[in-house]
Amino acid sequence: MIIAVDARELCGHRTGVGRYLGALLDEWATAPAATRHSWRLYAHDTPQVPEAFRSAVHVIPGNGGTLWEQWHLARAVAADAPAVLFSPAYTMPCLVRCPRVVTIHDMSFAAHPEWFSWREGGRRRVVTRWSARHADRILTVSEFSQREIIRWTGCDPATVVVTPLGAPAVGPAARATGPLPAKSARILYVGSIFARRHVDDLIAAFLRHVAPHHPTATLDIIGDNRMPAGAPLSADLDTAPAPHRARVRIRSFVDEHSLQQAYAVASVFAFLSDYEGFGLTPLEAMAQGAVPVVLDTDISREVYGEAAYRIAPGDRLVADLGAALLDLLTSDEARQALRREAGPTLARYRWAQTAAVTLQVLEEVARVT
Repeated sequence: MIIAVDARELCGHRTGVGRYLGALLDEWATAPAATRHSWRLYAHDTPQVPEAFRSAVHVIPGNGGTLWEQWHLARAVAADAPAVLFSPAYTMPCLVRCPRVVTIHDMSFAAHPEWFSWREGGRRRVVTRWSARHADRILTVSEFSQREIIRWTGCDPATVVVTPLGAPAVGPAARATGPLPAKSARILYVGSIFARRHVDDLIAAFLRHVAPHHPTATLDIIGDNRMPAGAPLSADLDTAPAPHRARVRIRSFVDEHSLQQAYAVASVFAFLSDYEGFGLTPLEAMAQGAVPVVLDTDISREVYGEAAYRIAPGDRLVADLGAALLDLLTSDEARQALRREAGPTLARYRWAQTAAVTLQVLEEVARVT
């Protein structure tokens, strides 16, 4: 049968949904259950896909936004008449009549509309709610997100299937050439920068509580700044002593090998998010031997279990985070206690399993409808 995929998230720099879809395609490229099907991958530009899928790519020029999805993608799918359409990024075309499966990763725009502009939040709420109510099946990445989707969209609970993300096995992740550097007193953050992820508090905790007491500690931040235009990343970057500020490095994007190097040298990984559908980067860091520090939330308990150091949200966040970071940088015992939990935690998440369940859902929807 023909399986159509909205592949626009594979254009340009891969983040979030792009890494999710890319991992699925990597698995499907060699899985016998997937290679027996024909595939159509639609994007507004040339996407980065495995060799096995390059002949399946169909480029529809445009900006890849909502109009592209609702009009240009819909027309292309209608012309090809696939057995099922897979939309991995929250929404799907309204006018497509074939069976449809959509992945909704989280409902942050509904649960916390104050984090989004009126226009962006409104668009997401309307189109995602419509997609949830009309999809033949909804995939999501955690039990927490499953509850949130049902709560905020009013969809049929029976249509929502949990397919957790995958993570690398314990040990160095995929290397390019040569050995990766040894561990250092480095704190790392990886992910798009939103207000809900408290990157400003992370910088403040480092400059106020870590740098003055640890002469070699550094903070490495990798992620595109999605804060409102003009919003400072952290006031502390302007007021802290220059030698301390020099130990903070901020980059919007790095290639895959540089990312794995960053994970490999970090001792501590900080990801202080109020709200996530899953939160993959702490698991990737965990697999490379870094210990994660996260906010104590429902999703962090579900995904990371006892393998992460959890900090209570609230007024003491900066001080508590600073103390935790300093303790984990200086205490081998504290780090090892968390590392012992990494293996069992990571064993629960495999991309091969995610891809197999996702494909099974696509096949079931195509056959039933």
